[in-house]
Amino acid sequence: MILTRLLPLYFNMSPSLKIPAAKPIKFRRKRIFDSIFKGEKPVKGPITLQHRRIFILPTQQGMSFILLLVILLLIAFIYNNNLTYLLGFMLLSILMVSILLTFRSLAGLVIATGHTKPVFAGEVTAINLLLDNPSPADRFNLEFKVEQPTHCDVPAYSSESLTLYATTRKRGWFQVGTIRVTSRFPLGLFRAWSPIRFDHPMLVYPKPASLLLAFPEISSQQNPQGFSRQGGGDDFYGLKTYQAGDGIKQIHWKAYAKGQGLLTKQFSDDKAAEIWLNYAATPGHDTEERLSQLCRWVLDAEAAGLKYGFQLPGTTLPPAQGAAHYAQCLQALALF
Repeated sequence: MILTRLLPLYFNMSPSLKIPAAKPIKFRRKRIFDSIFKGEKPVKGPITLQHRRIFILPTQQGMSFILLLVILLLIAFIYNNNLTYLLGFMLLSILMVSILLTFRSLAGLVIATGHTKPVFAGEVTAINLLLDNPSPADRFNLEFKVEQPTHCDVPAYSSESLTLYATTRKRGWFQVGTIRVTSRFPLGLFRAWSPIRFDHPMLVYPKPASLLLAFPEISSQQNPQGFSRQGGGDDFYGLKTYQAGDGIKQIHWKAYAKGQGLLTKQFSDDKAAEIWLNYAATPGHDTEERLSQLCRWVLDAEAAGLKYGFQLPGTTLPPAQGAAHYAQCLQALALF
């Protein structure tokens, strides 16, 4: 009771004032753990590796070296052997210089991200890195890892490009996780690493459906000149469900052998034939199956040289063809 009254007077505080509670130690430990293993917050621009981003610990060989050094110095102390002292301090100097050189192999390196191309879900995306070495020292055997490690050298006053690979799993924006930069130069006694994260999302398209389905039927208003369902034209149009009277030569036997049903090939006499790819009319049990089938139709329509319109809830693209229209449709599917 007396102590609680005297403490505020000692700190020149009013007894009514309360001492603020200290921050939880767990929170600080979590921040330190994240900075060591996950890196700091993602950034958009280039990252320069400085002392606050680089961590260093002895490797297994380094621990063996330190143990040997301790034993030598202990023997020298017990037997007062000057030669053993000399050998021990020489090894100690090598150890200290190795720490400095391992740290300097990463310090000052500038890393930035390059252009990345969209991929389909389930495919491997390429992560392009630009490495700049502004120092007069060469950087040997640097290791960069996302899923699989990749090694490279960066000469003094030069730049290098490096490609890492990561597997995508779902459509939308794909954010690369922590990229770990590691060096064991020069003797492998110490391992210096720096976990970095970039705010550089990459677009991932839906995975195209493996099942071959016919394009939506074209009405006479959409295709006034018509198309040949019996294969009279030379331009492949797509697939449709088999109907009585379709020629045997037009049956897609490969699809039938795969258990995908009886489909017939369509050939168009009009290269300007237009079709509409509509989400509401696309078969599928859920949203992802419908988007996957729409993605397959977009790929097939573009490959067949058709003009295709595209419609999602809230998005309508008029019939067109070409790389720009193709990219717009796939982007709309990815971000739906």
